[in-house]
Amino acid sequence: MEKKPENCRVDNALEIIVGKWKPIILLHLLQEGTKRHGELKKNLPDITQKMLTKQLRELEKEDIIERKVYSQIPPKVEYSITDYGRSLEPILDAMHHWGTNHSLRKSQKEAIQNDKIS
Repeated sequence: MEKKPENCRVDNALEIIVGKWKPIILLHLLQEGTKRHGELKKNLPDITQKMLTKQLRELEKEDIIERKVYSQIPPKVEYSITDYGRSLEPILDAMHHWGTNHSLRKSQKEAIQNDKIS
């Protein structure tokens, strides 16, 4: 497939997975499997309830995750990654590796600059 800048669809992909919390939510579901809302909240202590709900709804709307509601009292809701959502795993892995390498590169560059100043 030819990658012409005018036909670029990276923005489409980023629109779905960009956000402070979406990649982390996806990684939890990919690595740990099905989670209840409270379990996700516990894994992301700095996220607000409102933001977690918003991010989950957006991912569900795009068929990346699945929401299963059990009719019981108290209500039980579980979230899991869909087969379609699993297709994001190599992309998230690549982004993780790139981010790790970038952080190391920045640290090394800063260390070299600090040595020059000293």
